[in-house]
Amino acid sequence: MPDHPHSSDHPADDGSESGQGMGSGLPPEIEQMLARLTGGTLDPDMAKALKDMGVDKIDPSMMQMMVGQLQAMFASPDTDAFNVGLATDAARKAVSAAGDAVVSEVANRQTAQAAQVAELWLDEVTSFEAPGVTTHAWSRAEWVEASMPVWRTLVEPVAEGVGRAVGAALHTQLEQLGEGALPEGMFPPGVDPSMLIGQMEPMVAKMSGAMFGLQVGQAVGALATETVSGTEVGLPVVADRSVVLLPANVEAFAEGLGVDLEQVRLYLAVREAARVRLFSEVPWIGPQLVAAVRDYARDITIDTDRIESALQSVDPTDAEALQAALQDQLFRPDQSPAQRAALGRLETYLALVEGWVDVVTDRATRAHLPQAAALGEAVRRRRATGGPAEKAFAGLVGLELRPRRLRDAANLWSALESAHGSSGRDAAWGHPDVAPTGADLDDPLGYVERVGSSDSAALDAALDQILRGGEDSAGTTSES
Repeated sequence: MPDHPHSSDHPADDGSESGQGMGSGLPPEIEQMLARLTGGTLDPDMAKALKDMGVDKIDPSMMQMMVGQLQAMFASPDTDAFNVGLATDAARKAVSAAGDAVVSEVANRQTAQAAQVAELWLDEVTSFEAPGVTTHAWSRAEWVEASMPVWRTLVEPVAEGVGRAVGAALHTQLEQLGEGALPEGMFPPGVDPSMLIGQMEPMVAKMSGAMFGLQVGQAVGALATETVSGTEVGLPVVADRSVVLLPANVEAFAEGLGVDLEQVRLYLAVREAARVRLFSEVPWIGPQLVAAVRDYARDITIDTDRIESALQSVDPTDAEALQAALQDQLFRPDQSPAQRAALGRLETYLALVEGWVDVVTDRATRAHLPQAAALGEAVRRRRATGGPAEKAFAGLVGLELRPRRLRDAANLWSALESAHGSSGRDAAWGHPDVAPTGADLDDPLGYVERVGSSDSAALDAALDQILRGGEDSAGTTSES
């Protein structure tokens, strides 16, 4: 019987010019794949170790499936920390499994009309101008494709941090090993496992990038089935500053609200158009959000002891349990002081963005939509139970946002508006050095006093409005 019985099943498609193996005793498919991963040559010690582990005895059909999966994972010639192709593919598969369809012409027209009306209403309540009238009604898959470049920018620093941590952990563990340190038979006699690290590094880098890519893809895919508009997550993930709605998700959001779908569509279009204006007219806020994520990623660490402890309780033959244990532990790094500071800035900026959108949307819709207050309440409930932004960050970078800061931010913008009008409210975005901070969210009236002169009566009126019901100031309760 040949050393690798299934090699004859593929005499001419094993990736080599002659169809013959390299003499290692491994299946030609594995030989060629390992050679590509290790710079074109197959290390004899690695080949012998794999053969001694029984790789050459694997069932041919299982071998083909395994090789296909590994080749897809390692298809890219680069050792990127984040496999964006794999992430996009995983996200598209997720939305396809959940159900997705091409947007109809009717839905396109309805979205365009809602956006036009939204812009007219916003013109009356904010000094920020619309960047244009471009409108899109997207399917879930279209949102995935359009937003993935920005997700890549946001999560790549985290992926790099994870990759460094995984590589460092591997180096540390293998450098501490010597002959006899591993279970008997895992490596042939005389082979020092630490010497194999150089050969394994490219493969480990690709595996780390693939694991993170899959996680990002699954998170973005899940998000695409929920988000009602292009930038509902509070981040400028749609690069062309268009007003985007996802009709299927808008309809799903409207179910059970007892509100006419047209009102729901108009209300959500106003929120989206307001957010697009903000990102366009305040060019520093988007980069600041990205910088906060990057600062968080720069100091990322992984508790390898916790990972090892988790793996000890998992059956190594149970692939699903193994993956779950790794993901549960690997992507929950302990936070350093620098990371906590970055997280605080990120939460503050996101709260300021959404709080401003809450206030402006209320001002734009309360005279036009009979159910504006009810819709504001529905949006607030959606956030309180873990909205798209919270889920996205928790899944991608382990950051859990606190919805309570959004109400604080809405109170601050309302106080500014009461004291200085809508132009004074919007002027606070003029520069990051004068924009509200986390401390200002705790003391909105103190911030109002610092940004401009106002008599005590106006300040008392603003304070009275907030204390009488902060939700009213953001349009989140019904008017009497």
